[in-house]
Amino acid sequence: MLILGIETSCDETAVALYDDDEGLIGHVLNTQISLHAPYGGVVPEIASRDHIRCLLPLIKRVMNEANAVKPDIIAYTAGPGLIGALMVGSALANSLALAWQCKVIPVHHMEGHLLAPMLEPKKPEYPFLALLVSGGHSLLVDVQGVGEYKLLGSTLDDAIGEAFDKVAKLLGLPYPGGPEIQKLSEQGNQEAFSFPRPMLKKPGYDFSFSGLKTAVMLAVKELEENGKINHKKADIAASFQKAAIDTLIGRTLKAARENNFDSIVVSGGVGANIMLRENLKESFEGKVFYPRFEFCTDNAAMIAVAGAYRASQAASASKIEARARWPLEDINYQ
Repeated sequence: MLILGIETSCDETAVALYDDDEGLIGHVLNTQISLHAPYGGVVPEIASRDHIRCLLPLIKRVMNEANAVKPDIIAYTAGPGLIGALMVGSALANSLALAWQCKVIPVHHMEGHLLAPMLEPKKPEYPFLALLVSGGHSLLVDVQGVGEYKLLGSTLDDAIGEAFDKVAKLLGLPYPGGPEIQKLSEQGNQEAFSFPRPMLKKPGYDFSFSGLKTAVMLAVKELEENGKINHKKADIAASFQKAAIDTLIGRTLKAARENNFDSIVVSGGVGANIMLRENLKESFEGKVFYPRFEFCTDNAAMIAVAGAYRASQAASASKIEARARWPLEDINYQ
């Protein structure tokens, strides 16, 4: 069964082909970073317009490179995400399904991230604890099987990726902030500033990053007033990254140990952070699984593989599905 995956939830236009026997056949991605960088974040209208420009040529490219005539199923991201961007992918997916007389399935973006490690040769076995961390999400999920999800914890304020972007902006670094903070941290002392590790001693498994962000903002302000900020940016970045990663790992280990998980899956854009990968592997006594770096950030391969796992729920094209908000526990594809 051949599945065409389409991802347009935010600022990445991505297309992939996945075969349930052969695995991933091909994938392409067009990033909009250069379009949004001057604004310090994603501009929804610009994102939607560029999806319209890029999506059909990318689909043609992937299909031609695979010598594919048509897919059996088109899996597209239906939410959560930017509503205009989602509608572009949904409208084209349903239009092509009518033309090709194939089925479609609207995929939950975070389920795509959750299942991204299934693209790897070494796949996690159920049940496992999933840490889904990105610019819009910080989630801890009890995963018993495909579609069997229980939310254990989420962020009370900023998502971890959003916190990285905001701190990068405070330091005058380019957008997106995560890779820039990681790069600058290599030159800094992670013990130079004593930033808080929010929620580590609190019950439950929720996250909070607004207090950490505020502590960084106050430190930057003081350094600017004293004319010392240019000499301390690397130390600020390193100390912030260490505090943020310590917080993620602390809450994740708490959830894993108290709920008897021996496997953890980490996915989403922040899942590409080297410190997170190395420190979690060192501190957890069980197994830790990640998708490869290119499948941590938004991509269509994860949407296609999610479509493969949900193939029995595919249906004929009928209406555009686009949800700006969509709780992970409330997935219903039928």
